[in-house]
Amino acid sequence: MNWRRYFWPVVGFAAVIFSLLLLWHELRGISIDDVWDGLAAIPARGWVLAGLSSVIAYAALAGYDHIALLHIGKRVSWLFVTLCSFTTYALSHNIGGSVFSGAVIRYRAYGTRGLTGPDVGVLVAICWITFVLSSLLAGGLVLVLEPQIVDRFSGAPHHGLAIAAGLAMLIIIGAYIFGSALHLKPLKIASFQLHYPALPIVARQLLIGPIELLAAAAIIFFALPEVHNPGYFVVLGVFLVSFSVAQLSHAPGGLGVFEVVFLAGLSDMDQVGVLAALLVFRLFYLIIPLILGLGVVLFFERSQFSRTES
Repeated sequence: MNWRRYFWPVVGFAAVIFSLLLLWHELRGISIDDVWDGLAAIPARGWVLAGLSSVIAYAALAGYDHIALLHIGKRVSWLFVTLCSFTTYALSHNIGGSVFSGAVIRYRAYGTRGLTGPDVGVLVAICWITFVLSSLLAGGLVLVLEPQIVDRFSGAPHHGLAIAAGLAMLIIIGAYIFGSALHLKPLKIASFQLHYPALPIVARQLLIGPIELLAAAAIIFFALPEVHNPGYFVVLGVFLVSFSVAQLSHAPGGLGVFEVVFLAGLSDMDQVGVLAALLVFRLFYLIIPLILGLGVVLFFERSQFSRTES
């Protein structure tokens, strides 16, 4: 038996169970009626802005694929790329292991448009790098400009360490730009090679990439109550920490993990209101896209089946 095949799924489900237990412990005094009241307290404007933020987030994610295709020099119709990207992230966000699950979905879709396995491998790598760069850029700026964000997750202030970590993240971004400008040798992993993108593509990565994270955090921000709301920048910082931990846990959809970390980061707010905002996030960022994404997959597979039959 190949234990590596089952290791990360087991880790993911263990993280879900452990986080749900923690979540139950934290919220054991909150009833379903309290949660419904929290959702009902969100004004119509909050719902609309949260929904629009979700649309912007997924539009930015589509930009990931467009940037990668530009790098490998492949032309695919704008609509197909947008639908493929939307479906990829809608499913992988819920399944977990987004890099691997996203690679399978993209290979199936882009293979019908003439892309080879190595092409899709480079595309997935560029999309992943764009996400990492976006996280480093947004996280670095938050730590440098708002170092007290670490106080929300630690018992003592470590502002100097936070600023140093933020600067280190920004230095990595600078090194990436430097490597692109000097046309450094490509990164080699066995027979796989990944060349530094050209500077115009790097500029797109650093512009479009962070928009997705900013918009995703805005979904929660617009759904949060105004009382004791720390402001968007702090919410963004808490979101980045929560989202990163959820990704590292390999839990499907970050279920439980994301909520536990986020509630800890905003422990000074009404927990019912925060929980309601997190449910809005799951609705707009995960559940609705998943339903629409499954519809796109069914339509695509039906069209491919019809072509083979004819």
